Amino acid sequence: MSSHTDSNSPYADTTPQPDALQQEAPPHVTGRQGTNPETGYPENGQNHPLQDPARQSLLNVRAEVAKAVVGQDSTVTGMLIALLCGGHVLLEGVPGVAKTLLVRALSTALSLDTKRVQFTPDLMPGDVTGSLVYDSHTSEFTFREGPVFTNIMLADEINRTPPKTQASLLEAMEERQVSVDGVSRPLPSPFIVAATQNPVEYEGTYPLPEAQLDRFLLKLTMPLPGRAEEIEVIRRHASGFDPRNLSAAGVRPVAGAVELSEAQEAVAQVTVAPEILAYIVDVVRATRSAPSFQLGVSPRGATALLKTSKAWAWLSGRSFVTPDDVKALSLPCLRHRVGLRPEAQMDGIAVDDVLGSILASVPVPR
Repeated sequence: MSSHTDSNSPYADTTPQPDALQQEAPPHVTGRQGTNPETGYPENGQNHPLQDPARQSLLNVRAEVAKAVVGQDSTVTGMLIALLCGGHVLLEGVPGVAKTLLVRALSTALSLDTKRVQFTPDLMPGDVTGSLVYDSHTSEFTFREGPVFTNIMLADEINRTPPKTQASLLEAMEERQVSVDGVSRPLPSPFIVAATQNPVEYEGTYPLPEAQLDRFLLKLTMPLPGRAEEIEVIRRHASGFDPRNLSAAGVRPVAGAVELSEAQEAVAQVTVAPEILAYIVDVVRATRSAPSFQLGVSPRGATALLKTSKAWAWLSGRSFVTPDDVKALSLPCLRHRVGLRPEAQMDGIAVDDVLGSILASVPVPR
């Protein structure tokens, strides 16, 4: 069976690159639906992004973030997908690629609250979740909220803090609440963690265990900018750009919690055919038998791939999932849920290359 979709199939779509989130816009839809040559979106009124204010608002977020951040459109798209799915994101990139600026600009464009925590070896769990503080005036202990009580929490260099503090995030990430002194306190909605780690420097770090890595919906890589993009970064700074003043850069709110909630409801209505469900399972099961992997993707990874594929389809202007939606999200959704064998690491084999081979070998629904 061919690895490409049939042009006469209802799942026909453009074949994505290995990581289709690197595209600067949702993929154009071909096949049975006609596309507008100016917008590249389907002519079908029901699925046209411009017919859905919530979708158009979220698509406008990328334009707002681009006023402050250059060349990271794919990461912004990944963050939007995470918000639509209510999942968390692991951002991997060397220092200086605007991870903090991107999160701040995204939260501004979405009218969401954000807090940043620099994870260090001496950071305590209470510094993240909050703690009981004695009030001398009332002679009672009161709870002081930690930075986790926000909409988007930027956990900077999460692998530089000990496992005890890393684990303090587990309940917040999974249950959307924190428990202090036997009392559970709900977190704001929406809530996601955007954790960063340096892919190069490992001295003095505490790698995240597999159980916590599996809690992240997506792992997004933030590459260094290309030459033209870096020139644009320098030009903006030469013109007086101040990364601490987003309002001066023109970043403004274009969506909010209401639009995000409406978008989440719309994503939930995206349909998935039985053969697409089977395709997702086949891709996930193939990771468990790949010779280069000692750890394959769990069923939680399969459900994550399903959720993100539905969100990507909706952002792309469709009410159904195609195999190419699954391919587009496979790398960012699965790359942190697998483990290479030591001999594969010694041979210089990359996780993304193995996943790419799996996607090329698993039969695609026709």
